[in-house]
Amino acid sequence: MPDQQTYLTPDMAPRLGAIDIGSNSIRLVIAEAQLGDRYRVLDDERESTRLGRALATSDKLDEASIQASLAALRRFKSIAEGAGVQTLRAIATCAVREATNGPEFCQRVKQQLDLSIEVISAQKEARLAFHSARRRLNLAGKNTLLVDIGGGSTEIVLASGELIEAIYATRLGAVRLSEKFGSGQSLAGEDYDRMQRWIDRKLKKTTEKPVAPIHLLIGSGGTFSALANMVMASKGQSQLPVAGCQISRAELRHLLDRLRKMSLKQRREVAGLNPDRADIIVPGLATIDRIMRRFKVNLLQVHPYGVRDGLLLSMFEQLQGTNQAEAVDDTTQIERFTAACGVDLDHSRHVAKLACQIHAGMCELYKLDKRDQRLLDAAARMQDVGYLINYEGHHKHSYHLILHCRLAGFLPEELRLIANVARYHRGAEPKKKHDHFRCLSDLEQQQVLTLAAILRLAGGLDRSHDQTIRSVEVRGKKKQLELVVTANEYPEVHLWAARRRAGLFEKVFDAEVTIRWEEPGTTASPTH
Repeated sequence: MPDQQTYLTPDMAPRLGAIDIGSNSIRLVIAEAQLGDRYRVLDDERESTRLGRALATSDKLDEASIQASLAALRRFKSIAEGAGVQTLRAIATCAVREATNGPEFCQRVKQQLDLSIEVISAQKEARLAFHSARRRLNLAGKNTLLVDIGGGSTEIVLASGELIEAIYATRLGAVRLSEKFGSGQSLAGEDYDRMQRWIDRKLKKTTEKPVAPIHLLIGSGGTFSALANMVMASKGQSQLPVAGCQISRAELRHLLDRLRKMSLKQRREVAGLNPDRADIIVPGLATIDRIMRRFKVNLLQVHPYGVRDGLLLSMFEQLQGTNQAEAVDDTTQIERFTAACGVDLDHSRHVAKLACQIHAGMCELYKLDKRDQRLLDAAARMQDVGYLINYEGHHKHSYHLILHCRLAGFLPEELRLIANVARYHRGAEPKKKHDHFRCLSDLEQQQVLTLAAILRLAGGLDRSHDQTIRSVEVRGKKKQLELVVTANEYPEVHLWAARRRAGLFEKVFDAEVTIRWEEPGTTASPTH
């Protein structure tokens, strides 16, 4: 559990505070718990300290920005104390995460203010932003792209419904881009074209184009809120909230072309734009435009809450115990996840049963680690979750969904193994050229090969999804293995499918495999 600043406030609804230390600004939000998992905001304060100002050129936080940030944090802590905050949690993102003197900055904050800072990863930053969107928007049945633009980085979440398929972390921050390409009228010409090409190259390197079409881009962060404010001001709608504001790419490009030709002084006078953002708004909007181009999205919806809201929601959930793992076993958690993905539960349960029976038999012959059976069981049950995205290549989608599913009963490294095993339940065999397989250790690669080989066979033994085969037993000896299946009638399709999938199994175990049928209660039958 991250170190948190705690104050005692008896006889009142719980009050929590969240501080987000970003590359462009520092924000404080103070909220009070309400019924359910909701809260109401009591105070919201922001200071632009540009902590990531010198990061692009020096890899360090400059002293002037550090001093401004320390002063802002001192004031924010005082405000939180005065508001009777019970728990104050401070997180830092890209600037502190990447700066070589980031740890020193955190230490100075602790020593001078007695405030602990949790430096979160880009992956966690993306999860918090998506958690906010998932709780506040109806994502059911939609393929969405959540984009959170900060001063030093942009996180992109590809999701189907409420399930994350992929998280892409990029270094496309509005402050970082303004430092690299300028911020004034220089962006009216060649510098702007260079920036667009640079953004395109970074996106191509760090993201993959989705198989299924994206229905909607959800925009999180100050750049999107500024975009909405300007668009609404131009329509005479300044009095309306920006939450839910929808903007087409054509509207975005029209505004972008107008802003980039202005001087900084002219931009500061644009209706709806905070003057503090005048120098970084063009790089921020250009990032949105190129992401929409990359993912072929023509409509975005502004979500003004983002990381801070996700953090507060998780804090209140933790306070109320609703984000703690319930007293259920791994299987129950997995089945809730797979059911949400529309998996054929009878088939997945049966494949898991057969796979574990094969693994148990192989443990005797090959001295396999019996503890791996838990990972195999999970991979078998979740192998088809990728159908939620698309049938074609569903095994690849299963990998991403499992990797990001955050089942409480499994460690991150275990989910990575499970995801790889599920990835290879069909299709190409594991290869070193596959990034997600290559990044595993030699031992982990062997685990994946072994478990995937078994899972392929087990999947073939229920090819028709009818659970015809009741059980499977491993017999024979090394080099000459025999899988004996029991079924009430000759399971022709299942034996055919299993034999087609035996290649990896024979390669991994260096053995010739025979698969034959026995009727229940018999001890021998002809080999087919």
